Amino acid sequence: MSAHRQQAVSAEEAVEKLQSGMNVFIHGGSATPTPLIEAMCRRSELTDLRLYHMHLEGPAPFVEPACHGRITSVSLFAGASVRHAIQDGIADFIPVFLSDIPGLFRSGVIRLDAAILQVSPPDRHGFCSLGTSVDAARAAADCAPVLIAEINRQMPRTHGHSVLPLKSFAAWIETDRPLHEHPPSAETPIEAAIGEQIAKLVEDGATLQTGIGAIPDAVLSRLGNKHDLGIHTEMFSDRVVDLVQAGVITNRRKRIYRGQIVTSFVTGSRRLFDFVDDNPQVAFYPCDITNDTNLLRKIEKLVAVNSALQIDLTGQVCADSIGHRIYSGIGGQMDFIRGAAMSPDGRAIIALPSTAVGGTVSRIVSELSPGAGVVTTRGHVQWVVTEYGAVNLHGLSLRQRGDALIGIAHPDFRGELRRQLNSIRHYTG
Repeated sequence: MSAHRQQAVSAEEAVEKLQSGMNVFIHGGSATPTPLIEAMCRRSELTDLRLYHMHLEGPAPFVEPACHGRITSVSLFAGASVRHAIQDGIADFIPVFLSDIPGLFRSGVIRLDAAILQVSPPDRHGFCSLGTSVDAARAAADCAPVLIAEINRQMPRTHGHSVLPLKSFAAWIETDRPLHEHPPSAETPIEAAIGEQIAKLVEDGATLQTGIGAIPDAVLSRLGNKHDLGIHTEMFSDRVVDLVQAGVITNRRKRIYRGQIVTSFVTGSRRLFDFVDDNPQVAFYPCDITNDTNLLRKIEKLVAVNSALQIDLTGQVCADSIGHRIYSGIGGQMDFIRGAAMSPDGRAIIALPSTAVGGTVSRIVSELSPGAGVVTTRGHVQWVVTEYGAVNLHGLSLRQRGDALIGIAHPDFRGELRRQLNSIRHYTG
């Protein structure tokens, strides 16, 4: 039996390292350390814990009634498991660019006392890997004085800035369980149409930033006729693997990190996890590196594809909330929108279906809903794509922007949007 297995403890014993009043980072995405989270929540004597995290997968027992008043969730990017708690005032939310999160930890603006991580088994040199999520976990691991780990035999070992020495952990458990997965879903006709529009904007030799979800998948599945594409992104999922295996993504034309897929984290199926495992062509870096605008602007033909919940007729993009209700977070949208806009021959794209709520509500509106967060300002927005077309708002006046966006709105709402736009014009003289 290897030394790390001999020294492994139970989840209950591992979380004994936590003390009341601590600020604790929780590893996120597919690397969510679920057994340790559950053990932590069972410690009823712990009080005044603040958990800092991004999107988590799996259950979130720390927002359930048994933990109210003892443990507070603080999302830096909200996932489905905590949205209701944020809305109900049980959990907190910090609006922040993804690129700024590591700096919050390193500067001490957010003082971390502990970090709970999921890592790969140590190699023969005694180093574990942060696996599928380096993002802000790298900074948390560097800053928190107490590190607690789930060493999962199924966590892939990834290349880049992802390694931690086993000796840095105060305690660890050993598991052999599947990671949380997000397999690709079947696309709808609307998503297919949006994918077609965006694929037309991707030229040979472009470097892509795309996220997870139906629209990024629809785009990637329509790039099979392109040549020598590259990837520099905060995250990617399964469809990238298809294009690598088809010889479409080669990263040959990249001047920065040539030959490598650069990412901060991945979320997808077991097939994706197997692809990144010990794969030297995939480099995982902290999100203050992957999302650094000063770096992104130097990448030629950077095409950034990001989503939105709502956009107004001047080009203001809401991507983090539905009115006052926090839905996700700022994430890396502004990092990449600005980076792609400054990239030589780059294209910054906001993609969204034209309607929501089963076609009854237009996502293109005369004004954003009260409380809606402006993630991308009208000064930063460039391309906007729906299933009805693609328009570039850069350099257009307010009047021209309104006309352009109405042209890609759902036909059922164009008349009312036109009347609203005319009313705004009359009001402003």
